[in-house]
Amino acid sequence: MNSSSIPSGLQLRSQVTPQGELVISLANVPTPVPAPDEVVLRVQATPINPSDIGLLLGAADLGTVRATGTADQPSLTAQIPAGAMKAMAGRLGQDLPVGNEGAGLVVAAGDSPQAQALLGQTVAVLAGGMYAQYRCVKAAQCLVLPEGTLAAEGASSFVNPLTALGMTETMRREGHQALVHTAAASNLGQMLNRLCLEDGIGLVNIVRKPQQAALLRGQGAAHVCDASAPGFMEDLTEALVATGATLAFDATGGGRLAGQILTAMEAALNRKATEYSRYGSPIHKQVYLYGSLDSGPTEFNRSFGMSWGMGGWLVFPFLQRIGPEAAQALRQRVAGGLKTTFASGYSGVISLREALDPARMAAYGQRATGEKFLIDPSLDRAAAS
Repeated sequence: MNSSSIPSGLQLRSQVTPQGELVISLANVPTPVPAPDEVVLRVQATPINPSDIGLLLGAADLGTVRATGTADQPSLTAQIPAGAMKAMAGRLGQDLPVGNEGAGLVVAAGDSPQAQALLGQTVAVLAGGMYAQYRCVKAAQCLVLPEGTLAAEGASSFVNPLTALGMTETMRREGHQALVHTAAASNLGQMLNRLCLEDGIGLVNIVRKPQQAALLRGQGAAHVCDASAPGFMEDLTEALVATGATLAFDATGGGRLAGQILTAMEAALNRKATEYSRYGSPIHKQVYLYGSLDSGPTEFNRSFGMSWGMGGWLVFPFLQRIGPEAAQALRQRVAGGLKTTFASGYSGVISLREALDPARMAAYGQRATGEKFLIDPSLDRAAAS
């Protein structure tokens, strides 16, 4: 496809109005002619990650969603509770493109050798604005997918795989020997389980339902603790004794779970203590909150001594800290394992227009474990001008 012949394409956008409404719409936007170091991607697959939902839906009350717009230009509108508008102040009136990552075919390229080499290749990118039919990106942002890899298989090449690798790399760099992970039956959790089995890392998986525990055990997980079970704290402590895990990544954020993990870590360490200290175990215990599945306050009782920490963790600041060479090594490992260790599963594939269907939004907006959706913008191609 010649650069000048690239059509305009649909793009999903999210806006918070000063009147306290969320408006999600499909805009028909022109596709830029690529600069010398850029390429144009025909997007074929892009996942709906929790981080995408945070931008797409903001703080809207999904119970108030109503269809607006027209058949040619559909949109959804929802109310944002007055108490949540303060958190939305930084994006008032901004019509923002959505979608962190995705994959597709390079259909046009700038004049540079690096860009020209990508023409006709299927690549994955982490560039933002990926809920679109076409996306112009820097050639350097593209990860060429291995031969025979479909766009759908490479669409989630960044957020979840690099998060899983970032967790194990953080463990090594901070001197821990094993991990705890919550919401562990998610796509990311299953991926982390495969990675830890591959690398021989002890992993304690925390889930919320018996069927999730069965799923992970069926995939080889050695330590699975069901937070809904009466003996959860005893099971968790035994798993921590067995693995020696003193580092946890908590996807829930709010509630009591982070504190329960620290309490169980302290109990496990005290099992092996040779002398008593009124300050608790001197071994540092760390919980990183990296998600907000529970939007309530984080609650805990300080029953875990004085050597502990609780803080936030995000994969992209972590990648910046370790530097471009180390980050690139992690990306290359992902590329080699897209069909195995870093494979992603989806509960459904929808078009851009279907993402604006209130029933579909109710499904993906729940962020439920095992309910991850993939958007295929090529399904909307007939609607583009």
